[in-house]
Amino acid sequence: MRNVYVAADNIFSPLGSTTAENFAQVCNGQSGIRLHDDPAFAPGPFHAAMFAPGQLNMTAFTRFEQMLIRSVQQVLDQGNIDINDGRTAFIVSTTKGNIELLEEQGNPAMAEMELFHTARKVATHFGYTADPIVVSNACISGLLAILTARRLMLSGRYDQAIVTGADVLTKFVLSGFQSFQAVSPEPCRPFDAERKGVTLGEGAATVLLTTREAGIRVGAGAVTNDANHISGPSRTGAELGYAMRQALKGTGLTPSDIGFVSAHGTATMYNDEMESKALHLAGLLDRPVNSLKGYYGHTLGAAGLIEAIIGMRALQQDTVIPTLGFETLGVSQPVLINNQITYKPMQHFLKTVSGFGGCNAAMVFSK
Repeated sequence: MRNVYVAADNIFSPLGSTTAENFAQVCNGQSGIRLHDDPAFAPGPFHAAMFAPGQLNMTAFTRFEQMLIRSVQQVLDQGNIDINDGRTAFIVSTTKGNIELLEEQGNPAMAEMELFHTARKVATHFGYTADPIVVSNACISGLLAILTARRLMLSGRYDQAIVTGADVLTKFVLSGFQSFQAVSPEPCRPFDAERKGVTLGEGAATVLLTTREAGIRVGAGAVTNDANHISGPSRTGAELGYAMRQALKGTGLTPSDIGFVSAHGTATMYNDEMESKALHLAGLLDRPVNSLKGYYGHTLGAAGLIEAIIGMRALQQDTVIPTLGFETLGVSQPVLINNQITYKPMQHFLKTVSGFGGCNAAMVFSK
């Protein structure tokens, strides 16, 4: 049977332009979240992880497209990759794509707003001639894109895949979460008793997947939907818990094999509670758990990719990253939230994500 590996990766975020820079910042406890006061985004101050002015300045592309291009280029620079061999997939994950054009142009051309059009524009920039694939399924998009690529590669359709994802923070996105009264007035505090909601962020990430043996092996993944509410997650955690169990089963592992769980951890009241119940149902309550939202904010369609890459680097270095902002457990299940950096030998970690519409996904990554 074929296996799928990660041959190269990149994170382009307010914390750095490479995976190494990002991982170093996270290990040092640095957060990209800052207090902003910009009426172009909101009438009052808000916390978010955003790129500094001037960081994105390619005039022929939107900010969203530039983020994808910067990240993909970093991955392509890591090796001699023939992306037009007919055996390479190009997959783009996002939730909102070029949503910024609504604010900049008021009535943009419909084609510019279509996700496939944007994906093709970015792929063409790199000389890719086949049709790219778009994965857009709320906040599980990044991890689902990896899972989709793995399934296509195991089917024999492709030998390698470029999987990239990004989302930008705009007034439209921020106001949407504010309308739910879900945005925290302070940097988010995942799983904490005093958590007050989500903090948003922007960023991009890319992985090159290959069937040739490389560093990290991409294990099985699973997707479920709880069909509970358009924005509210399951009250039982059963559906995410099932995705976790299926990911473990598909990889041939038990809960005790997992070194840590990289949770979705948005710091909203309902998400964190649901995840704690899912961890209980999956038999993972004795495994260390962290959330990276305190470093990056919630980067929407890029979150699954960014957080999976940080998890891979942590796994390689036998490191469990702390949950920034966590002090006192504020969920019903006794989850082992990690709040200080620790080191221990381990071979596998589990990444989980959840999103609007009741979607959930979980995936195993191994040395």
